[in-house]
Amino acid sequence: MKIISYNVNGIRSAMNKGLVNFMQQENADVYCFQETKAMKEQINEPFIFEVAGYKNNYWFSAEKKGYSGVALFCKNEPDHVEYGFGVPDFDNEGRIIRADFGSKSIISLYIPSGSSGEERQAFKMKWLEFFQNYINELKSHKKELIICGDYNIVHKPIDIHDPVGNKNSSGFLPEEREWLSQFIENGFVDTFREFNKAPHQYSWWTFRAGARAKNKGWRIDYCMVAEALKNNLVDAGIMQQIMHSDHCPVWVEVS
Repeated sequence: MKIISYNVNGIRSAMNKGLVNFMQQENADVYCFQETKAMKEQINEPFIFEVAGYKNNYWFSAEKKGYSGVALFCKNEPDHVEYGFGVPDFDNEGRIIRADFGSKSIISLYIPSGSSGEERQAFKMKWLEFFQNYINELKSHKKELIICGDYNIVHKPIDIHDPVGNKNSSGFLPEEREWLSQFIENGFVDTFREFNKAPHQYSWWTFRAGARAKNKGWRIDYCMVAEALKNNLVDAGIMQQIMHSDHCPVWVEVS
């Protein structure tokens, strides 16, 4: 099973840049999209995904149009799809969707950013605490969890081009990094780092100052799998050459 996770920064914009062709070429079993910024009914040609082999597509959009949103596009029909947490204060931003395939559960996740100010940073930390409790409960009966998406957190200095200059930046704050460390220690595997220990491997670049061409980026997109699946890992990677968005896709293959 190959899973590709991609913050598309507007699925309609990404479609105009060749997203569907990319999906067909990669032929992943599941695509986890974040920041779709659209509802399914806003897509002019939704049948194009069926033609590409993904008639099983599930969207969880934000109430605010043109904002946030996650989706799952699947080759095979899931046994069950779960939309959101069931908590309106968090679900109105459309940040989590889950599909169950037998013993495996795949989540497309979009953790809030706190970069716009103190109020959003406080919301982000509250969201992270809630999410951790949610996952703790979920994994009590869903042992084979795969959580892919934009975590909006850099884990370690190797994962950011300028750790010193960004030490006070949202996304690289000590409390955020500590949360991510604890999340992993609580039973998850950062699949990319299982296969690649090299520096300068990023998944997001600001649009400013030619950052992408200079590879001045951050690794904030992850495919995390539960420890129960560690021995099933085949490979994982980052597709830095794919450019429909300010992010690039990340992927994992699980046997």
